[in-house]
Amino acid sequence: MNLKRIGAPVALLAAAAISLTACAANEGSTPSTTTAAATNFSGTLNGIGSSAQGAAQTVWAAGFQQANPKATVNYDPQGSGAGRKSFISGAADFAGSDAALKTEELASTFAGCAANSKGIDLPVYISPIAIAYNVDGVKDLKLDAATIAGIFSGKITTWDDAKIKDQNSGASLPSAPITVVHRSDDSGTTQNFTEYLAANAPDVWTAPASQTFPFQVGDAAKGTSGVADATKNAKNSITYIDESGSAGLSIAQLKVGTNYEKISADGAAAVVAASPIASGRETNDLAIQIDRKDTTKGAWPLVLVSYVIACQEYKDAAKADLVKGYVNYIISSDAQKAAAEQAGSAPLSSDLADKVSKAVSSIK
Repeated sequence: MNLKRIGAPVALLAAAAISLTACAANEGSTPSTTTAAATNFSGTLNGIGSSAQGAAQTVWAAGFQQANPKATVNYDPQGSGAGRKSFISGAADFAGSDAALKTEELASTFAGCAANSKGIDLPVYISPIAIAYNVDGVKDLKLDAATIAGIFSGKITTWDDAKIKDQNSGASLPSAPITVVHRSDDSGTTQNFTEYLAANAPDVWTAPASQTFPFQVGDAAKGTSGVADATKNAKNSITYIDESGSAGLSIAQLKVGTNYEKISADGAAAVVAASPIASGRETNDLAIQIDRKDTTKGAWPLVLVSYVIACQEYKDAAKADLVKGYVNYIISSDAQKAAAEQAGSAPLSSDLADKVSKAVSSIK
């Protein structure tokens, strides 16, 4: 097993992954698909992509390889943009991406796919994005979208700014400068973060949604682990990060409608469940148009949906079979629950899992 640049102890995760039953803790939010039985899959899959998806990929690869000892899954969490580029070029058999293929990417020639075949987006991982911070003496920080936009665009520069103080009565906010930490790489987490701010604070966040951070402010770091480490090592700092990488940092409450909500995988899943499949794409492409303005009580609209991007038709039929086997395992109840326990993600709903299963069955 070769799981590049993922630090979780693989043996322990493998044991955890295979010991899970198909009974989910929350039956209303878990897929109806059960664990894929071992079918003696063999061969090697190489995936590149989302660092947010990295912890889940560790669990999934361990469980799949335990059931199929002749199969090897390599996953290198270089970032969503690197994953899509590698998949298009044929350097990866699949991509992990926190953003669906862009229109211009869909116009590309996909080197590993059969002639005239394109990549399709298959949702496999749902996770809230945390606004994580490192400020001594400050707990239960509350922020609305406009204030987050002001901080990350460089318009709000100190922790005792009135816009922060007004939402945090009684908090011991220092007069210190805010150190903003953002992603340096082409990131699906950045895409989702900037989509949220562009939708909810357009007067403050004046840049369009983008997979590259649009403002010259603060410090840049690569990948989920990079921004986590940079924030932990800098006092009075703040970042946006997939919740799976936020251990050791405080997480702000987010104003949703008239309420301040605590980060919640269930709240993130509820937003995704209420959001439509994006229009104008291939039949089996399941890119989701997330409703960033969902104000339902308990909702967490600062959410990412992470995809496995695969060919609709591969040049190599054996590779297609292995990809289908692996993705079917990923969307199984066992694998989704294992990822939820290790990465804090939300299991796919039964409806979405069924849609992904149907799309996977079309791969050839």
